[in-house]
Amino acid sequence: MGWLQRRPLAGDPKSFYTLGGLNKTMLIVGLGNPGKEYELTRHNAGFICLDEFVAKTDEMESWIEKKSLKCQMSNGRIGDTRVIAIKPTTFMNLSGEAVQAAAHFYKITPDNIVVVHDELDIDFGQIRLRIGGSSAGHNGVKSVTGAIGENYGRIRIGVGPKKPARIASEDFVLQKFSSEEQVQLSNMTREVRAIFSEYLYSSQLPHETRSFII
Repeated sequence: MGWLQRRPLAGDPKSFYTLGGLNKTMLIVGLGNPGKEYELTRHNAGFICLDEFVAKTDEMESWIEKKSLKCQMSNGRIGDTRVIAIKPTTFMNLSGEAVQAAAHFYKITPDNIVVVHDELDIDFGQIRLRIGGSSAGHNGVKSVTGAIGENYGRIRIGVGPKKPARIASEDFVLQKFSSEEQVQLSNMTREVRAIFSEYLYSSQLPHETRSFII
């Protein structure tokens, strides 16, 4: 799975230097729900990570509204590769509409798409990486897979387990991160930026588990 030929500078996930571009376009997608009422909710982990990536990466431009593509978008050119980051404005269960529209407009194939999203089946503090696989009941992932197929990269942010266990899953993920969890959000976003940096350099998204709680 190809991406940019970039490598992070030691100790700073936002800093990159060019080893040679592939003249490709890469699409990064953060899943979540638009609107202030959903800010800092567990279901918006993808939005939170992508917001931080755009804010801390000098090559990325500020977010703009792209109504025709049903998303907010940030563009950047790193070396010879164009990087497009989007946050769908369709709400979670229709996320695939925005991903499909952006992929079609910019002619990006699924092997050059990475989706960042929350995962209830993974404990908070862990991030798992993979290509393809089931939606595990995640409506946003289900929508994206229905729109472009399953051969895209996944950065899965753990938000589980449910507390209390009897709470409905849909209610739990729409709650805001607890105060204790919010203390760790900067570690979470920093780890995701580091994953992006490594992926830019290696051109591969490994199947592995990472921890962001220090």
